[in-house]
Amino acid sequence: MTSELLQQVRVLDPTTNTDRVADVLIENGAIAAVESTIDSWSADTQIRSGQGLILGPGLVDLYSHSGEPGFESRETLESLAQGAIAGGFTRVTLLPDTQPALDQPEAIAALQRRCKALGVQIQVWGALTLGLKGLQMSELADLADAGVVGFADGLSLNNLMLVQRVLEYAEPLGKPVGLWACEGILDGGVAREGTHALRLGLASSPVAAETAALSSLLACVAAIATPVHFLRISTAGGVQLLRQAKAQGLPVTASVSWLHLLRNTTHLESYDPNLRLAPPLGNPEDMEALRQGLLDGTLDAIAIDHAAYTYEEKTVAFAEAPPGAIGLELALPLLWQALVEEAGWSPLDLWRCLSSQPARCLGQVVGAIAPGQPAELALFDPCQPWSVTESSLRSRSSNTAWLHQTLQGRVIQTWCPGA
Repeated sequence: MTSELLQQVRVLDPTTNTDRVADVLIENGAIAAVESTIDSWSADTQIRSGQGLILGPGLVDLYSHSGEPGFESRETLESLAQGAIAGGFTRVTLLPDTQPALDQPEAIAALQRRCKALGVQIQVWGALTLGLKGLQMSELADLADAGVVGFADGLSLNNLMLVQRVLEYAEPLGKPVGLWACEGILDGGVAREGTHALRLGLASSPVAAETAALSSLLACVAAIATPVHFLRISTAGGVQLLRQAKAQGLPVTASVSWLHLLRNTTHLESYDPNLRLAPPLGNPEDMEALRQGLLDGTLDAIAIDHAAYTYEEKTVAFAEAPPGAIGLELALPLLWQALVEEAGWSPLDLWRCLSSQPARCLGQVVGAIAPGQPAELALFDPCQPWSVTESSLRSRSSNTAWLHQTLQGRVIQTWCPGA
């Protein structure tokens, strides 16, 4: 029997909305006891002082990218899993943009077999369209039978007739449809339109690139009423449209990339290609609206959208760099510092946005930290400093704007059921 006792650890439990200090006993991969003080334990129990540490449910990532299969020089499933565990994530949900795309049951089954012994639960979005080309709908029922958590290309889908067909076919399958509101004709920029993009000489993307597409997609949802999750909301205008949609009772949820909560166009003066993202970073007012949208429930969750690229791919001019950055190992400490320590968020609010809320968007639940529940947990030290280097990162790539910087806060242990 394996037994661990965390003494006087701060327990954050979004499921029961509790924040308290307690002793937590974990035995054989399950929570055995949570009490103010535990006075007895077996002789072989490993005891750890939890003073100053945070214990919460394992984090859940709504969407990220795997380099394997097809782009193993960027990231393998094994390195992705190790990065997730190091960041406190117990569930990672992959977009289908592998090579080949995850648009066939056979491809999904092969990836699932590869993920079985990686120590973290890796889930899959099935492709909405064949080859992610936005032209022909995938066999959604077959993908559902193969065990996908939902359907999403991870790319913009602006053929509204096809969107309507997808929503009609997906409705009886009981799985979420993920859509990215991005109008391709308008979206040609690398920074959100405004004075900062103009001063820096960066090609800009207007707010309408998001809001025009979002308005059209919301009209489809209103007509068909299939639940939809909107990926990568990035503008104040998008937040306002979603606020109106939820007030009307539309069955929608939405998420924002963690980086859009921390950086905006004022941070692009360095022209760091690791801040070249899709959608592009917004203006300061966009960042503030996204934060407020999470606090008031307009936005439901924070996603990582982890996208690894090699050094050679990212070491180019800002506008030429492929969009995306890694984040599984960095999100919790950086968000904790910015939102909890500096912006005054409650720790429960942040943990909820990274755990129970992403799970809910996928139609899943995160169990309470209570006796009898599986130990799906993350132990976080908000004060531990560490340096972000190629050797300290578990991801195969190091494309992050925080490379060679010292962060405060690190996950020190992750428990994942079945690991």
